[in-house]
Amino acid sequence: MANFNRKEHFMYIEQLYTSCLSEAAYYIESDGEAAIIDPLRETEPYLELSQRRGSKIKYVFETHFHADFVSGHIDLAKRVNATIVYGPNADPHYKVYNAFDGEEFKIGKLTLRVLHTPGHTPESSCFLLLDENKKAHAVFTGDTLFVGDVGRPDLLDGVMTSEELASMMYDSLNNKIKTLADDVIVYPAHGPGSACGKNIGKETFSTIGEQKKFNYALKEMSREDFIHEVTDGMLPPPQYFFEDARINKMGYTSIDDVMKENKKPLTLTQFKDEVKKGALILDTRMPDDFEKGFVPGALNIGLNGQYAVWVGTLIDIKRPLVLVTEVGKEEESILRLARVGYENVIGYLQGGSAAWEGKLDTVKSITAAQMKSEMEDGLTVMDVRKHGEWNVSHVKDAEFVPLSGMPGNLASYDKAKSYLVHCGGGYRSMMAISLMRQHGFKNLLNIYGGFSAMQQAGLEIVTEELVA
Repeated sequence: MANFNRKEHFMYIEQLYTSCLSEAAYYIESDGEAAIIDPLRETEPYLELSQRRGSKIKYVFETHFHADFVSGHIDLAKRVNATIVYGPNADPHYKVYNAFDGEEFKIGKLTLRVLHTPGHTPESSCFLLLDENKKAHAVFTGDTLFVGDVGRPDLLDGVMTSEELASMMYDSLNNKIKTLADDVIVYPAHGPGSACGKNIGKETFSTIGEQKKFNYALKEMSREDFIHEVTDGMLPPPQYFFEDARINKMGYTSIDDVMKENKKPLTLTQFKDEVKKGALILDTRMPDDFEKGFVPGALNIGLNGQYAVWVGTLIDIKRPLVLVTEVGKEEESILRLARVGYENVIGYLQGGSAAWEGKLDTVKSITAAQMKSEMEDGLTVMDVRKHGEWNVSHVKDAEFVPLSGMPGNLASYDKAKSYLVHCGGGYRSMMAISLMRQHGFKNLLNIYGGFSAMQQAGLEIVTEELVA
């Protein structure tokens, strides 16, 4: 978790950014009073920060029912006796304060004004921070406005159409966001890599003026054109999004209880018994360690990348899990699962992969230079990156088999054939190979360094212009 802060004589703001989820929570303080916006599930970072600065957390603000992670608002509010605040139309199944549009809340000398901005979801709200002179200083936009993008309007499947939500967002942006002064700082809930937008920019904060210049969704356009722009090219959301949104609305088990229940060491016999009952083996080690030896049947999703996001993309949230981790990484593996609502962890193999009796499986990796000769021998190249990466450029004659679509997109491939599998740098290709092995593919070669290494090795690359 990274953070930055902005400090003035009456105001302290800190962004607590969690890279693996591309998520930003915020701490706001003035005169010994503090508020937290969109906290992650574990409460310690916020408690430690307020204790260190000698403040009392007065409010926990939620911009909406998050779909990509389970918020820590309920646990945090209980720990510090704070009020949970949502904007209009939220009405969750636990005690909160539902603010009206335009309602203001005092934090020391500061004021936080609710701006109801439906579009991403019906209850989505932004929070406008006013300084001691009531001048607008910053706006916390949740999933309404990102740097270079806006929140996806397709997360109410069967309740509201994406076109209906996009139309609401058009009004929210034009009537509430674009009317703010250009120097107002924009603090969104997500940065690059999040599936909550189509193509979020690399920065984690901006200004209203910058977004008016460079964000396609804030350009002058008709409602019809806006709806088309926002909904065009959206990929399906990960299935866990719908369950996490439900959890955030209905309430959840305390994170302390989840950790106590899930963090259980298993003997090898217990581990094997759980696998026989249907538990999935999740290996959370780095790909370079996984390939050297792993428990047969394990799926590799390493802690060194967007671990929780890929778990949510590839694994059914109801599926029981047993973990194989680097020794000492058991708690981190379980906590990061709980952040996205994965609480059905039976336990972890005590001693890690070294405790396995019998032969471990391995993955063979080759360099990009070696890949040339394998292609000349007729091996098919599988590119498992994202659509945006593939569309920009890819290896000539490669086949696009995105990891996010597995195993459904593997049906047309012959399991007896050999394949060269790559991603951008090696993290996702090991996931893909371990998943393909689960589904009967035997002859798979991983490419060290992925697409970056292939470009350096001089493989023939097809660019976006040539594809077009």
